Amino acid sequence: MSVARSALRPLIARAAAPGGLARTLVTLPRHTVSAPIVVASRSSVHNVPAGVRWKSESAPKRNAWAKDPIVSYEELKPITQQPSDNILLVDVREPDEVALGSIPSAVSLPLSQLRDALDPKYNAGEFQKNFAFPKPLPSQNIIFFCRSGKRSATAAEWAGEKGYPNVRNYVGSWLDWTKREKANESEDD
Repeated sequence: MSVARSALRPLIARAAAPGGLARTLVTLPRHTVSAPIVVASRSSVHNVPAGVRWKSESAPKRNAWAKDPIVSYEELKPITQQPSDNILLVDVREPDEVALGSIPSAVSLPLSQLRDALDPKYNAGEFQKNFAFPKPLPSQNIIFFCRSGKRSATAAEWAGEKGYPNVRNYVGSWLDWTKREKANESEDD
């Protein structure tokens, strides 16, 4: 999706930064970005790609792994087949939902407890005791999923607010996973 430069004109504002430098701030609709984008000049506004996230100077730096905040089934499947400490797959459904089944190699951290648990002040030992896995490091790659993708989107947003910039959301979540796994089983028969 591209945004025409003329559509951005009313959204462009000049702001004085510390040290007397002027900067151009561009505010795009919420569905396009989650934070203001700082650009060097008005002439570079048309070069800002739609969908860019976390480009303000105060936002945490994201690694190349998390350029796309969305994970597809095709990308997730190999991760579940060869789990590693580099990527943490987190099921944010409540325990009664997880009891009915979960994606292989996933750990459980209910959304109702996630915001407090990922707070930097939350003790790592208590985290391990309460959730049965080590507290993720802020630099760790994390993929969230839930039943349909809505709660996991909230989880990714909250994790970003708590200093975890390398988070992604499996949008299809459990419903997509089970549908595709059943289709794969049918093909194998």
